[in-house]
Amino acid sequence: MEQPRTRPPQHGPRRGTPPAPLPPQARRGPAGGQAPARRPVRPGPGQPPHRTGPRLTGLGGGLFCAALMFLLGLIDQLLFGASLTVYGVLFLPVCALTALWVRGNDLLTAPVLVPIGFAVGLLAVADDGGGMAGRLMGLVTALATQAGWLYGGTLIAGVTVIVRRIRRVRRRRRLGPARPAGRA
Repeated sequence: MEQPRTRPPQHGPRRGTPPAPLPPQARRGPAGGQAPARRPVRPGPGQPPHRTGPRLTGLGGGLFCAALMFLLGLIDQLLFGASLTVYGVLFLPVCALTALWVRGNDLLTAPVLVPIGFAVGLLAVADDGGGMAGRLMGLVTALATQAGWLYGGTLIAGVTVIVRRIRRVRRRRRLGPARPAGRA
């Protein structure tokens, strides 16, 4: 009795077949030496310049937002006596920076990260009524009373992410379909 296959067929080169030729950029230069040095590629007219700004992963964006908001909360407490309005105003540019600096593959994490950063920063600014229960009650009260700043910052991050995503999709469509790696 014949047994059915338990594994799907594997794609790629099979044993005993010659390997596929290397692409031109992987081949060695003349006489087997090193490849000739290439000049840096400059964008042509009409092409946007390559941006070299910081690109954060989802985790890095969360750490950036939380650490910066906690630091701004401490500064707010020292300079302005824990003003929640100043804290909310400082939250808005942090939201924009987080949404701009997160890398393309992690775009959808930015609107999730900024409310977490807001709550982490509130730990430094919220009233503490004494003890753990008093601090928790001050944090919940601050979150409830400053919901407008929280929604505004999340909206800024969300709109920024949507605009970046639309531009990224349009750029990919304009450049044409990319071929899968390893296939000619």
